[in-house]
Amino acid sequence: MVEGPLLFLIIVIGVAFIVFATAKLKLHPFLSLLFAAFLVGILAGLPLASIVEAVNGGFGGLMGYIGIVIVAGTIIGTILERSGAALRMAEVVLRIVGEKRPQLAMSLIGAIVSIPVFCDSGYVILSSLKKSLARRAKVAVASMAVALATGLYATHTLVPPTPGPIAAAGNIGASDYLGTIILIGIIVAIPTIIAGYIWAMKVGTKIEVEGEEELQLDYDEIVKSFGALPSTAKSFAPIVLPILLIGIGSFVKFLNVEGTFANFLLFLGSPLVALLIGVLAAFFLMPKWNEETLTGWVGDGLKDASTILLITGAGGAFGSVIKATPVADLIKGVADGGLLSGALVLIIPFIIAAALKTAQGSSTAALVVTSTLVAPLLPQMGIEGALPLALVVMAIGAGAMAVSHVNDSYFWVVKEFSGMKVTDAYKAQTMATLIQGVTAIITTIILWMILV
Repeated sequence: MVEGPLLFLIIVIGVAFIVFATAKLKLHPFLSLLFAAFLVGILAGLPLASIVEAVNGGFGGLMGYIGIVIVAGTIIGTILERSGAALRMAEVVLRIVGEKRPQLAMSLIGAIVSIPVFCDSGYVILSSLKKSLARRAKVAVASMAVALATGLYATHTLVPPTPGPIAAAGNIGASDYLGTIILIGIIVAIPTIIAGYIWAMKVGTKIEVEGEEELQLDYDEIVKSFGALPSTAKSFAPIVLPILLIGIGSFVKFLNVEGTFANFLLFLGSPLVALLIGVLAAFFLMPKWNEETLTGWVGDGLKDASTILLITGAGGAFGSVIKATPVADLIKGVADGGLLSGALVLIIPFIIAAALKTAQGSSTAALVVTSTLVAPLLPQMGIEGALPLALVVMAIGAGAMAVSHVNDSYFWVVKEFSGMKVTDAYKAQTMATLIQGVTAIITTIILWMILV
């Protein structure tokens, strides 16, 4: 079996293959990850039977932790989208923030909606609202576009139950600490959202979109197109309930409370149960319970989840093969030499995730692959427990932000639905994601220095 620096080279070759296959050959990340797992295993000299066992075990093991959680989250997001609940949440935020600060309102709206909804879908849902508010407030469409896009982007990569952060948590063995990860994710997301908002105000306001008047729609007409919107309580419940339950469960676990009632709270606070309760709460958003909603809407949510599940499972398989090699011993030697300590622990996953994101475009894939790569490092460096692992997830999420450009579907969604030119989208969206990523990793490092 291969050992020493050559093993690191083999792992680098595996990662390079993933980037080349997805970015250049346009091969689906699921197959890229699976093929890379076998490639690394064979080149590392693992027994062929062990490779197969590692691939199957890694795929199935990770699905056992977070598979249903991801499915539940996507179902919630689909129902929020179809029922108009996302627009109701937007209305509430707009009333609180005020129409005199429309860009700030869009940033906050995006941040809330993107917790269960994919940022691409969230942008499409809220695009017409963004344009109508720009018309009402007489501000540049581009500034509203960047504010919305960056708000969505921050929570998409940092705050569970979005699939990317959940997958990263599962890969590094932090599935039991989702409550802490949600809390830390919100803390890191706040300055990240602010950074995007400032960029929207500084740069977005200077970009003029061709035919801007024609792009802007009437706000009241948009709301009417959804019919009667759900109530505020019903709209927020599918998001707030799971987060609240997971938080309570984490608090009970932290206090090490025992007893029947404590066990019941831990049961409700497990991510699986909390998200399923969120799904039940989302059912009350449906205009009626029939085949169209209970089968059709839920079925669409399952379709959205399928790709994420496959990529996540394949990432687990790739990580399992890496763990089956002697890489842990090699990492331990490096760690014992003091080369991996302090803030460098966070900078490494940030750089890996940023390189993967920039090369192949998908934030979720960057989160999955990076977390599988760094997972073997963490035990060797003594990184364990809720807070340190949560900060590692944040570092990976920060890297998965930088940068969104032409190989990222989200870049094109923002560009097309805002009407910006490609060059303007580079100035506005691409640079904004770079600034957000840097802001997120700086915040994460500061939290590490204070709390760990």
